[in-house]
Amino acid sequence: MTTYVLVPGAGGQAWYWHRLLPELGTRGHQAIAVDLPAADDGAGFAEYADAVVAAIGDRRGGLVLVGQSLGGFTVPLVAERVPVDGIVLLNAMVPKPGESAGEWWEATGQAEARAAHAEREGRSADTFDPLVGFFHDVPPEVVAEAMAAGEPEQSGTPFEEPWPLTAWPDVPTRFLQGRDDRFFPLEFQRRVVAERLPGVEVEELPGGHLLALSRPVELAEALGDGSRRSLRSRRGGSG
Repeated sequence: MTTYVLVPGAGGQAWYWHRLLPELGTRGHQAIAVDLPAADDGAGFAEYADAVVAAIGDRRGGLVLVGQSLGGFTVPLVAERVPVDGIVLLNAMVPKPGESAGEWWEATGQAEARAAHAEREGRSADTFDPLVGFFHDVPPEVVAEAMAAGEPEQSGTPFEEPWPLTAWPDVPTRFLQGRDDRFFPLEFQRRVVAERLPGVEVEELPGGHLLALSRPVELAEALGDGSRRSLRSRRGGSG
């Protein structure tokens, strides 16, 4: 049995995973959805990793870390501290050693890629509307719940700190990407992953940036498929 440790992106809310949890459970897996101290200006990625390690507790064996979006900066730090069977990056940011999350945007050309993708789809590239960029394929009732709760706070602290690892952990790694992601477009992610995680395949799924909210069934199936086969191994440095 696999235990998926679900690490959210910006805003750090375990709520993000609430539609995925029952889908994993019906497939015989366990899952831990982690809340991160995202609103705390005193917390950076080290403290985020502390929160994940604390949520794991004394569990050992069959652990797979899943990092959504900004969570791509956190899960490798956890993998250095806790023995895990694998890492799954989900529409994620892939850091380079010494690069801050704030530097990542310009270094990867994300803004240009997002704007070009919007123009190809006939949308305005001038402003970013979360309802259009993030929630466009999320069920209306889930969008309403998210809007009622309000936008989660995200401190700028993690964006200022250099990523501390000198190389990607020697842990089997997968990369799952929504083909309809408007924030991190598919072809952008293919380029970034090829540059930063050579040998790791970008596995395409239907859906946008918030796959755990929009496509929990497909995501659970993709994660479960990975538990039944060998995860592609990524060894050596990240960039």
